Amino acid sequence: QLVESGGGLVQAGGSLRLSCAASGRIFSISTMGWYRQAPGKQRELVATITRGSSTNYADSVKGRFTISSDNAKNTVYLQMNSLKPEDTAAYYCNVRTILKDYWGRGTQVTVSS
Repeated sequence: QLVESGGGLVQAGGSLRLSCAASGRIFSISTMGWYRQAPGKQRELVATITRGSSTNYADSVKGRFTISSDNAKNTVYLQMNSLKPEDTAAYYCNVRTILKDYWGRGTQVTVSS
């Protein structure tokens, strides 16, 4: 029900834009966001955005990443600029409703030095 796109391989300093569209019977969305998991590490928050457009970012991505959403389309975006090798990870879309959390399957982002 969550379809992610936009991952890939990019050189350090480059940019990528991730998209995640929620489809099907997902109601009462409160927050949409992105998490990431690097090999051997725990999944961590990257950025979230509420239906009211309040945003939250991990300190490591502040000033480089921008999260946005289109509520009418139930779609969330992550614009990633000035990418660093340490940003390499699988990126997962998350949609939070009043009843449950939904997760995407993940899209790989690889940043070469």
